[in-house]
Formats: sequence, structure tokens, C-alpha cells
Amino acid sequence: MTSERFLALVAAWGADARRWPEGERSAAQAFAAAHPETARAALAEADAVDALLHLSRAPRPSAALRDRVIASATGAGLAVRREGRRWLDRLALALGAGWAVAACAGVAAGVMMTTHLTADVQADAVLYQASLMGVDDTEVLG
Repeated sequence: MTSERFLALVAAWGADARRWPEGERSAAQAFAAAHPETARAALAEADAVDALLHLSRAPRPSAALRDRVIASATGAGLAVRREGRRWLDRLALALGAGWAVAACAGVAAGVMMTTHLTADVQADAVLYQASLMGVDDTEVLG
């Protein structure tokens, strides 16, 4: 690692060694240990720049720029989904799922209740028909 390469590395990636490229990290740290005065000055300057960058706010793009980017993405054939509708889509999905669950529960309850109600009615019908015919089991079976 040369002095020029170390200074370029610190200028590009900042004072935090975790952000340096992995392939050059160990060589740069060895250079900093071998040349502490050069490394200290470069790292102090990069640390000051990093502190200023952390204090500044990230710029917000204008609505016109956002619309131009969306229009160019749409023109390129990319599907663009607007972020403002994501919550509405999730709400519609949740409500639709709720209606589907309610419908399934209604069908299941109807099937179960029908089975119980019709069993009593069928038994009554069989007994009634047997009484109308006046045939006793002993007469049929002998």
C-alpha cells in the first residue's frame, strides 16, 4: 500500500475502516500502523468530513423529478407502483380476506345445522309413514 493509495482510499471511503473495500482493508490498516503521522492527519480530515455529512439532511427530490422518473420507467416497460396506494391495497386485501372467511364460516355453519335439523325431520317422517301403513315389524318379519 502506497501513501497515495491510502490517501485516495480514505478520501473515497471515509475514516471508518469498516467501509473500506475488504480486499484493501488489511493493507490500509497495516499502512496506518506503519505510518501513524500520515494516517492520523488523513483520518482526522476524513472524520471531520464524515461528521459534516452525517449532520446534513438528505435532499428530497421534487415532485416534478419524481414524476419524470416514473414516466421514464413506465416508458421503459417497468411496472411502477405508487407508494401512496400500498396501504389501500393492503386494506382491500384484508377486507376481502375477512369477507371470504365470513362466507366460509357461514357455509360450514349452514351445512352442520342442516344435518342436525334434517335428521330429526327424517326420523319423524319415517315414523309417521310407518304408522300410516299400519304394518308392524312382526307381521313383516314373521
